[in-house]
Amino acid sequence: MAPPLFHYPLVPMDDFLKHERRERCKLLVGIVVVLLVIAVVTLGVLLIIYVTRANSEDCQAGHRAVMECRNVTHFLEQQLTRAQDGFRDAEAQVATYNQTVMTLMVSLDKEKAHSLDAEKKVEELEGEITTLNQKLQDASMEVERLRRKNQDLSARIAEQDSASSLKDTSSAAAPPHLILLLGLGAWLL
Repeated sequence: MAPPLFHYPLVPMDDFLKHERRERCKLLVGIVVVLLVIAVVTLGVLLIIYVTRANSEDCQAGHRAVMECRNVTHFLEQQLTRAQDGFRDAEAQVATYNQTVMTLMVSLDKEKAHSLDAEKKVEELEGEITTLNQKLQDASMEVERLRRKNQDLSARIAEQDSASSLKDTSSAAAPPHLILLLGLGAWLL
């Protein structure tokens, strides 16, 4: 038997190329559609897997743990902020205290210098007091000596008066030496 001969109708080349292009476009569209369907199905499956895992108890526990960690972190951040504010306040107080201490140290140094000046003045005054006490003792001794001398002179005058009263009763004036001695004694006291 002889092979059958197929006869294809003669198709102009333009029609043939158009037909081939359509077939290729259909093939490409089919491939693209198949790929899109595969991608959609894959994404759907992945989304279902993600949703089931996201709603699982382990994931929910992890989510709760994350939320607790966030809450604790927020609480700790607030406490840290308060502690930092307290630290800044304490630093400001320390600076104030340091300034006060420096002021007090300066005042203390001034008081020490003033105290040293006062001590020197006291020593000078004590020296003057010692000198004045010595002068007072000398003056007292001089007054005592002058008193004795005055008594001696008074005794002599009394003797002379008794002798002179016999001679001259009209002159009752005291001798000038006696007045001078009495004035000097009164001045020294």
